[in-house]
Amino acid sequence: MKINQEMRAQLEATKTKAVTNQTNGKSFDAMVISQTQKLQHGQLTELVKNITLQGERLARYRSFKDLAKYKRLVKDFVKEAVQYGMDLNHSHSFNFHGNNRKLTLVKEVDEKLVRLTEVVLEQEKRSIDILDLIGEIKGLLINLYS
Repeated sequence: MKINQEMRAQLEATKTKAVTNQTNGKSFDAMVISQTQKLQHGQLTELVKNITLQGERLARYRSFKDLAKYKRLVKDFVKEAVQYGMDLNHSHSFNFHGNNRKLTLVKEVDEKLVRLTEVVLEQEKRSIDILDLIGEIKGLLINLYS
């Protein structure tokens, strides 16, 4: 039985179309990952901006309401950063001692929040101390963010 030219052309066109679909599938996956990363970056940037504004408000008014809101914003940021950061960079997050670097930063941020709470409770501290702690927390969050 002889295969005619039309059948051969159809088979070659089908193979070419399959290769093209696989290539488009990979670029679509890459595009979805890229857009997801952009959204996550935008969300984290927005959280940092909100934390900065709330930190300034806390330094100015020193109220428990502002402190609670600041702590909630920081915890939300840490949750988002660890959740997405661990998924993306899990293999690169260990230090020389085998400890997870990001978890260490989370622990430091938590310790700084406890210290900030003590500062707000004392009320005798100047706002310079509060601004210093807010700056340290912001620096740790930026380290966690990068």
